[in-house]
Amino acid sequence: MDKRIQSADLAIEKLTDGATILMGGFGLCGIPENLIAAVRRRGTKDLTIVSNNAGVDDFGIGLLLQNRQVKKMISTYVGENKLFEQLVLSGEMQVELNPQGTLAERLRAGGAGIPAFYTPTGFGTMVAEGKETREFDGRQYVLERALRGNFAFIKAWKGDRWGNLIYRKTARNFNPMMATAADHVIAEVEHLVEPGQLDPDHVHTPGIFIDAIFQGPNYAKRIEKRTISKS
Repeated sequence: MDKRIQSADLAIEKLTDGATILMGGFGLCGIPENLIAAVRRRGTKDLTIVSNNAGVDDFGIGLLLQNRQVKKMISTYVGENKLFEQLVLSGEMQVELNPQGTLAERLRAGGAGIPAFYTPTGFGTMVAEGKETREFDGRQYVLERALRGNFAFIKAWKGDRWGNLIYRKTARNFNPMMATAADHVIAEVEHLVEPGQLDPDHVHTPGIFIDAIFQGPNYAKRIEKRTISKS
């Protein structure tokens, strides 16, 4: 039951070229900073990354883009990363853009064992090109396939050595559903506590979904765009 591991580098020892990694977080909030840095050090190539966004040029997934380690991104919002744009336009990297809710549901379905689902989002647009469509009660829907990964990199606020996790505020976006939708799930946490110290009613991801957990150091918690009110 003790799922603790000493470091991010040890946690990704099984990571191989060509793997698909689900990476939690929203913008730069709740991203697995230490695991991303470990992948950069390891130099693993040809990765498919599933993430709400692609980080910024010099932080988050942007660090893997700098190193040309990503073959394909499956994302929703990528507007904060100029390098991402350059790689896609030059043909160096593939991109599969999803409506944000569709990406969330594809991951949730992957974790629930649902192979596909119909959604009205994207019908009549480029999103629906090449996909099956069907009418239900007079409305058109697009068939979307579920998403799963070889690995999921999860960032939580607190966790215990059994892998039970609590997220904090916006960091809860995408992390919980990704934790259910991968073959091997690694969680990095700010605070690693003993079993019994987490209120069971407050646990967002039960430890049954987590394969390895470690306490990450030196979280930068960068802000994409700092906006302050004018006095």
